[in-house]
Amino acid sequence: MLKLENLTWSAPGGGQVLRGINLTVPDGKLTVITGPNGGGKTTIAKLVAGLESPSTGRILLDGEDITSLDVSSRAKKGISYAFQQPVRFKGLTVQDLLELAGGGSLPEDQLCSILSRVGLCAREYIHREVDATLSGGEIKRIEIATVLARHSRLSIFDEPEAGIDLWSFQNLIQVFQELRQGLEGAVVVISHQERILSIADELVIVANGQVQEQGPGEKLLPKLLEGEGSGGCPACPREGDL
Repeated sequence: MLKLENLTWSAPGGGQVLRGINLTVPDGKLTVITGPNGGGKTTIAKLVAGLESPSTGRILLDGEDITSLDVSSRAKKGISYAFQQPVRFKGLTVQDLLELAGGGSLPEDQLCSILSRVGLCAREYIHREVDATLSGGEIKRIEIATVLARHSRLSIFDEPEAGIDLWSFQNLIQVFQELRQGLEGAVVVISHQERILSIADELVIVANGQVQEQGPGEKLLPKLLEGEGSGGCPACPREGDL
């Protein structure tokens, strides 16, 4: 279980972004964090992954305080983070990247299985470089595949729908549905998209740097879509905006 206690964070030279975040992410569930742009959603994800350090507060994973741990140490604890804009690596192949994520050599049938889950054919991609020759949708799916290869304790996806085509988005929904069926840890998704919100076990609404509301997706989603939830998200795009 992930627990955030009174997290605050201020941008360098700027104002306070997070104003006392208290949040529990339960195991065995798909938790989606949503809310208006600029509310602090991505900052929360970066703090959990160790890409930023909180000004105050604590981050607990299974009761252990990991607030002071760096990115590598948190990765060893089983935390994976998929960027909103994935990093490209010239000279590194898709196979190299998946094997780095998986912690060792992977047989071709396993590579094929992982890539097929994100809609890619292993024979066409394992020897391709993870560089500018890949489209936005391809690089996004490959990054999600690296998270699948890790079998993480806690997987965080920051707006996974950003910059991908409709076909990739449909496949992405299927990936998350499969993940939630076999969860051994927890999955956190930062998203505005209604279809991703609709498969959430837990919804968290973040606005103005605070958690405005948290609860079962089936109860909060109707309120959110009607703009009636606390810190409602009228600016969030609907499905047709993809």
